[in-house]
Amino acid sequence: MKRIGMLTSGGDCQGLNAALRGVAKALYEEFGKDVEIYGIHDGYRGLIEGDYQKMAPENFSGILTHGGTILGTSRQPFKLMRVIGENNVDKVAAMKATYAKMKLDALVILGGNGTHKTANLLSGEGLNVVTLPKTIDNDLWGTDVTFGYQSAIDIATYVLDCIHTTATSHGRIFIVELMGHKAGWLTLEAGIAGGADIILIPEIPYKLDKIVSTLNRRGKQGKEFSILAVAEGALSYEESKLSKKEFKQARANMAEPSIAYRLANELGKKTGQEIRVAVPGHFQRGGSPCAFDRVISTRFGTEAARLIKEKKFGHMVALQNGKMVDVPLSEVAGKLKTVPPESEIVRSARDLGICMGD
Repeated sequence: MKRIGMLTSGGDCQGLNAALRGVAKALYEEFGKDVEIYGIHDGYRGLIEGDYQKMAPENFSGILTHGGTILGTSRQPFKLMRVIGENNVDKVAAMKATYAKMKLDALVILGGNGTHKTANLLSGEGLNVVTLPKTIDNDLWGTDVTFGYQSAIDIATYVLDCIHTTATSHGRIFIVELMGHKAGWLTLEAGIAGGADIILIPEIPYKLDKIVSTLNRRGKQGKEFSILAVAEGALSYEESKLSKKEFKQARANMAEPSIAYRLANELGKKTGQEIRVAVPGHFQRGGSPCAFDRVISTRFGTEAARLIKEKKFGHMVALQNGKMVDVPLSEVAGKLKTVPPESEIVRSARDLGICMGD
């Protein structure tokens, strides 16, 4: 009898349920009644506290199109995994104990960067781990795309489409703040798809005067509105010269709630124009997965089942050049896939006349 555990960790996104379904259906198809699947609740918290349930095939029916995760999720910072807190719980030892108590043959983990650091840690501790790449930021190293990313692009693009009509009607400058603290993939692709005039991402520090000159030039060309797609992690050229500690302190002391509102204040003073801010926030994580994510999540899931069958553990399922491959967790953990400033997609944006702020 095969005993397989599954958990979803970190921020939720579209496609989690589709991926869980893909794993489960492929395992049931391969092993039939000789497999038992256990759902671990709320990510690593459930593994630490021993909060899990035995799943049945019907638990995975009808969830292909559902957003969120039927198992629940939570954030458990990697940097605290080996820190024993006030409750005197050794989290790593507790997770190993739960794994042993469940008599698991393998543990399937769905998550992003922080999740993969802990997954690699558990793999190093002797647990049979297989992971799937989940994040709307598309910043997980080793895979061309993560599931949840395309759905988030679609939503962010829809927001920009809607902003276009009201911006045109009122002749205003709109700043749309999109998700992405350290990587600008989502903002860049949605900005191109949504016809943004200015795109600001963390990888390319912006100069305020450059943005102002772009807005003024558009005004002289008779274009009464402008749209800025701004990643929440966008930073100015001056900020890029600060140390990590200085940067954190500067952001902590920032009067505005986010970079979009700071830009609105600064640009309003420089241009004298009326500026509005729109922050779709967690809308980008929610709702049903798009068709692309339903397919890619399913493919990731079935590939994970194949790795379990072949007893190939300590790997993440990835998509590279259109094909499913597996990448060692040791090569994934702790690495961030950011937008190369000289990449073709950035060049394409510039060729369209989109200002990247530099």
